[in-house]
Amino acid sequence: MATVKTCISSYVFNKTTHTTTAFPKFCDCRWKSNTKVALTNPLLPASISSKFSKRRETRRSALYSSKTSTLVYETREKKVVGDEDPIGSFNQRLRKEKWARNQPTERVNPKEAQIYMDNIKEKQKKGLKKLEQAKLEGKEKTLSYTIDPETLVEGDYVVHKKVGVGRFVGIKRSGDEKYVYIQYGDGMAKISVDQSRRLLYRYNLPNEIKKPRTLNKLGDTSTWEKRKSKGKLAIQKMVVDMMEQYMQRLKQKRPPYPKSPDYSEFAAKFPYTPTPDQLQAFSDVEADLTEQETPMDRLICGDVGFGKTEVALRAIYLVALAGKQVMVLAPTIVLAKQHYEVICDRFSGYPDVKVGFLSRFQTKAEKAEVCARISEGYISIAVGTHALLGSQVNYSNVGLLVVDEEQRFGVKQKEKITSFKTSVDVLTLSATPIPRTLYLSLGGYRDASLILTPPPERVPIITHLSEFDKEKVISAIKFELARGGQVFYVRPRIKGLDEKKKFLLGAFPNVQIGMAHGKQAAYLLENTMKDFAEGVIKILLSTNIVESGLDIQNANTIIIEDVHLFGLAQMYQLRGRVGRADKEAYAYLFHPQKSRMSDDALDRLAALQECSGLGCGFRLAERDMAIRGFGSIFGEEQSGDIANVGIDLYTEMLSESLSKVGQYRLAPVPYEVVRLGFDINSRLPYEYIDALDDPRRIIEEAEGAAKEDLWTLMNFTEQLRRQYGKEPPSMELFLKKIYVKRMAADLGITEISKSAKAIVMRTSMTREAFKFLLEAMPTDHLRSSLKFEGGHIKAHHFVDIANERLLEWLFECLADMHTGLPAFVKY
Repeated sequence: MATVKTCISSYVFNKTTHTTTAFPKFCDCRWKSNTKVALTNPLLPASISSKFSKRRETRRSALYSSKTSTLVYETREKKVVGDEDPIGSFNQRLRKEKWARNQPTERVNPKEAQIYMDNIKEKQKKGLKKLEQAKLEGKEKTLSYTIDPETLVEGDYVVHKKVGVGRFVGIKRSGDEKYVYIQYGDGMAKISVDQSRRLLYRYNLPNEIKKPRTLNKLGDTSTWEKRKSKGKLAIQKMVVDMMEQYMQRLKQKRPPYPKSPDYSEFAAKFPYTPTPDQLQAFSDVEADLTEQETPMDRLICGDVGFGKTEVALRAIYLVALAGKQVMVLAPTIVLAKQHYEVICDRFSGYPDVKVGFLSRFQTKAEKAEVCARISEGYISIAVGTHALLGSQVNYSNVGLLVVDEEQRFGVKQKEKITSFKTSVDVLTLSATPIPRTLYLSLGGYRDASLILTPPPERVPIITHLSEFDKEKVISAIKFELARGGQVFYVRPRIKGLDEKKKFLLGAFPNVQIGMAHGKQAAYLLENTMKDFAEGVIKILLSTNIVESGLDIQNANTIIIEDVHLFGLAQMYQLRGRVGRADKEAYAYLFHPQKSRMSDDALDRLAALQECSGLGCGFRLAERDMAIRGFGSIFGEEQSGDIANVGIDLYTEMLSESLSKVGQYRLAPVPYEVVRLGFDINSRLPYEYIDALDDPRRIIEEAEGAAKEDLWTLMNFTEQLRRQYGKEPPSMELFLKKIYVKRMAADLGITEISKSAKAIVMRTSMTREAFKFLLEAMPTDHLRSSLKFEGGHIKAHHFVDIANERLLEWLFECLADMHTGLPAFVKY
C-alpha cells in the first residue's frame, strides 16, 4: 500500500524587517503591491473553489492589516513546454480532445446495461433476418465490402487489408493463374486473383476519382497499421457515443399508457383493409406504448402510400387520450398542413382533444396564441414544421413526438429532436429512411417496423429516364389530361419557374396552371394547393416543396426537370406523389447530357430506375448507403477517417464495430479502490502553499478533486498553478501520484505493483479491450512495452527502477492508454 511522506520545509517571516527566507526555487516569487489574483473558478466544485477563495482572502487581509506592509504574494509561472511539464501537457490534451463530452452523463446500472446489451444482440439477429426478407430479388449482397478484381479499371485506387492504399495496374496471366498487379509507393505488388478477392477493397465509391493523399509502401506496413487503428478508434468512439445515448433511455421510466375501450372504434375508422405488415406495425407500436415502461423509439419504414400515417394516428390516440401532449413534426408546411387536416378529421368526434397548427407563415399574433395554448395544456396535439422546436414553445406535458421524414430536417433541428429522445416516446416515419437510421434499426440500436407489402389496389409507377425533350413533355401532359388526370411539374429551383409557366401556357392555353414554392405568401400557397387538390388546377408547377405528404388521387403523372440535382430520397419522394389510385402512373425524369453530370448523380438515377417496383424504399435506402458513403451518413467529421482507409474497409470496420460493441466495455472502479504497491516520497514545501495556512488541506482538496473525476482534478491543478505558480518537483510527484490513481480508476485498474522484473497492473478488462486500448496508444515505445498476461497488464524491465522514475513512467503510460478511453462503454 502506498504511503505519502509529507515534509514541511522551514519558512521564516520577520514582521519587523518584513523579510523572508527560504524562498522556493521552483518559481519566481517576490513581494509586491497592486497584484490581482483570480479567487474563484466556475469549473471547480463549489466546495473546492470556495476553499481557495477563503484562504486567499484571509491571507490578503492579514498582509494588508500590517501598517508597514503593503505587500501581496505574486507568482510568475515559468513557461514549461514539452516533457518538462507532463501534467500541463496532459491537461492541454484533455481539453483539446474535449474529453468531458465523451463521458456518459450518468452511469448506468451494470445489471440493466447487461440486459440492454443482450437485447441488442438479439435485435441484431432479427435485423439481419429483416434485411434478408426485404431483398426483393434473390439474396444478392447489396452492401459488399471486398471487390471482384475483374471489375476494376486501370488507375482505380484499391486498399489491401495488410498493406494499404495502392493503384490498380491490371491483371495478367502467368501460367495457369491470373495475378493482380498493384502499384505502391515503393514498388509493385503481385497478388493472385483468388487472394485479392479476400483482401482487396475499393478506396473510392464506384466511378469516383478522388485521389488518396499518398500511396502506402510495401516496406512500411507500420504506417498503414497506424492509419487503420486511427480509423477503427474513430469508428468505435462514434458507435459508443450512440450507444451511451440509447443506454441513457434505460434510466427513463414512464407508466404504460392505458388502452382506451374506444380504441377499437377509433381504429375501425381506417377506410382500407390493413396489410399484414401494417397489422404488425400497429401491434408493435401498441406494445411499445401500453406494455413497456421505457420510452419508445421506433422507426416505421414504409413505401409512399403504404399506410405509415395510420400507424402514427393510432399512437397519437393512445397518448392524447391518456392526457399527454403530442408533437407532430413535418419538414414542410405542405406536409404539416396535410397532417393537420387528417388529424382534425380523425379526432373530430373527440371534443376534449384539441389540435393546433404552428408554422413560420403565421402572423406573430397567431403564433403567440398557439404557443400560449400549448404552454397551458389546452392543445393536446400540436402539428407543425420546425417552428414547434423553437425556444418560445413550452410544452406542459409532452408524451409523444412523431417525426415525418427526419432526413429532411437540418442539423440543428435533428439535434433538438435527439434531445427529446431520452425522455419522451418517439415515432419516426420515413419511406426512404436516412441510411444511418436504417443501419441503427438493423443493428439493434433502434426498433423498426417495416411495411413492405403494397395495398392491393396499388400498381407500380412506370419510370422514364432520359435527356430533356420538349416533345416528350408535351406528349406526357396531353396523355394525362386526356384521361381526366392532373400533372405535377417539378423543377429544383424557383429561378426559371416563370419562364417554364410561359412555355406550358403556350402549349396548353386553355388549361389552368398553378405555381407553388417556398417563397410564396402562406395564403397564396395554401389556396394553390387547395385548388389543385379539388381539381381546379390541372398542372401544378412547383419546386420540391410538394415532395412529401400530398395525397392527390387524380394526379398520376409527374415530370421532373434537372433530376440530377435532387438527392436520392428526394427523387423517390417526388415520384411517390403519383400512383396513389388504381390508375397506372408515370414518372418522367429528365436530365441534361450525361457528359455534364457527375458520376454520383448518374449512380443515383440508375438506382432510382432500378428500384421502380412497389415497396422498394427499404432497398433504395441500402443503395443510397452505398452511393453516398458513410462520411455523409455519420457526419462530415468522419470524412477524414474514411480518407485514411477507403470507403469499403471503413464500412466493414463500422459493421464489425456495430456487431461487437458489447466487447468494448470497461468497468471503471472508484478512486479509493486503487492501490499503488510502492512508496512515493513527496515533499510539500510550506512556503509554496501559504504562509498562513495548513498545507495538509491542499492534500485533502486534491484527493477530493480526484475522487470526482479526471476533469475536476485537471481544473483543480490549473487553479492551483494560477494562484501559486508551477509546483516544485516534490509537489509534482504528489500530483502525478494522484493523476496515476485517477487514470487507473478510469481504466478499471485496481492495483499497480512492482516486482524485480515487471510492473503489474491488476484489472478486470478483457483481452479484447486491452488489445484495442493498445492500438489506440499513440506512443510506440510505450505500446510495445505492454503485454496482457494472466488477465493482467504487465511491463517487463531488466533493471530495478527507482520509485520516482516508475511513477513518471506510469503517468506517461496511463495517459497514453487514456487516449482510447472515450471509445468504450463505461458501466
